[in-house]
Amino acid sequence: MTHTDHWLLPEGIEDILPEETATLERLRSDVLQLFHCWGYRRVIPPMVEFLDSLLTGSAHDLELETFKIIDQLSGRLMGIRADITPQIARIDACMDTHKSQLSRFCYLGTTLRTRGSHLERSRSPLQVGAELYGFAGYQADVEVIRLMMETLALSGLHHLQFELGHVGIYQSLVRQAGLNTQQEVTLFELLQRKAHAELVDFVDQSGINAAMQSMLLALPELCGDASVLATARHVLKAADEDVHEALETLDMIQKALIIHFPLLDVHFDLTELRGYHYKTGV
Repeated sequence: MTHTDHWLLPEGIEDILPEETATLERLRSDVLQLFHCWGYRRVIPPMVEFLDSLLTGSAHDLELETFKIIDQLSGRLMGIRADITPQIARIDACMDTHKSQLSRFCYLGTTLRTRGSHLERSRSPLQVGAELYGFAGYQADVEVIRLMMETLALSGLHHLQFELGHVGIYQSLVRQAGLNTQQEVTLFELLQRKAHAELVDFVDQSGINAAMQSMLLALPELCGDASVLATARHVLKAADEDVHEALETLDMIQKALIIHFPLLDVHFDLTELRGYHYKTGV
């Protein structure tokens, strides 16, 4: 092994060199100032937490992406965060003293993942975001999306295609179908892969009624422009009322966004389920 080999970094782990660091620092400052102007207070969660706390309510994929270590003081298993979003939910829950008020938090920090994604080669990406708690109306979603659009504009990104989904639709259909935990895991995985043939086999063997089977099989096809919402109202007409409320929420959000961003290309995907273990809405 040569001397240079000792300096090799793990795959997906990189240095940020001076010019890129300067650009990143300017953008970081601008983004945090934008969040501050919108009333979002910055929090800095720790890089590591006890694993049971870090992964509470999180998806199985996030557990696979989390590096695990043993705490030498307590002997308990700890995780290095792969996603900051669940940590912000924990912070909000721990500050549960004025829940009649809105809570606006923002964050910016490094994460570490056991593997890269098909969109991102880095296993140590910098994550920035904002979360609003304490108000369930669609206006909260519109606010956060508007803030996100302004953040992307600061980064020089324009003419975007924006995709909306609502995890409450999937959650309600799973409850209505009476699926057990293992069936829900299987259904989730099939929908993410849009594996139609396997999905047909799954619903055939699931023991659910024909109307429910039809609605589950329709989900992967419910993606596209605003006309998808009308189609969804028809094919999901036998669904519980909260499904139709979720569709109405998506419609109101889309109309509000078009007012603020007339040229925004809004698409819908009712099988967009990232974060569904700790989110309930859009």
